[in-house]
Amino acid sequence: MSLELFSLAGKTALITGSSRGLGRAFAEGLAAAGATVILNGTNSERLSQACKEMSDAGMKVDMSLFDVTDEAAIRAAFDRFDAAGTQIDILINNAGIQFRKPMLELDTADWQRVIDTNLTSAFMIGREAAKRMVKRGHGKIVNIGSLTSELARATVAPYTVAKGGIKMLTKAMAAEWGEYGLQANAIGPGYMLTDMNEALTSNPEFDAWVKARTPARRWGRPDELIGTAIYLCSDASNYVNGQIIYADGGMISVL
Repeated sequence: MSLELFSLAGKTALITGSSRGLGRAFAEGLAAAGATVILNGTNSERLSQACKEMSDAGMKVDMSLFDVTDEAAIRAAFDRFDAAGTQIDILINNAGIQFRKPMLELDTADWQRVIDTNLTSAFMIGREAAKRMVKRGHGKIVNIGSLTSELARATVAPYTVAKGGIKMLTKAMAAEWGEYGLQANAIGPGYMLTDMNEALTSNPEFDAWVKARTPARRWGRPDELIGTAIYLCSDASNYVNGQIIYADGGMISVL
């Protein structure tokens, strides 16, 4: 079998929330596999810096500044892609936020903000990408879920609900768009060493719990998600649809 099956040469990938963290790792991984990657975020300075660093490293990279919760901005971004002749072959819905508070103290506005950023954005951007992919008869969508796509943890209710929704949104996308040559799948990362988890990694008690609870006995690194992402974005996964792959060091498999 040729490894060309995993090549992303000639493909263009839009990755939301990709100036740092998991999104940046996905961007660098897909670029290394041959794709042109479009970074996304709302911080123009950080996005420009990430774009420059990747370009200086010889990667094919561009950027698109828009808020993933702003429907008009999403449509305008895809209109710009169309006008420029940019074909989005791959979409990774990675943008997300966390908010920790017990439900009895949780304001509806904070609940909605997490749902909008982590779930509704994936629907809106996925819809715009799929409109173009359906016409072409091919496309890959990868939604980023979480261990909380399956399991709940206290104080992160909106995040848990959003990531559970990501799992089912992925299946809904497969159900509706599979016949048109699209594959929609998801990745469920375990506890990863990212900026978003900095408060947890610096908490000795929580750090010890993660390491004891995970069969790998350690936190995951963002680069350890790259292989799964390349697989789901490449022709190697053309008959895989509606699935979520947990890259979690084995945590979800054990009691």
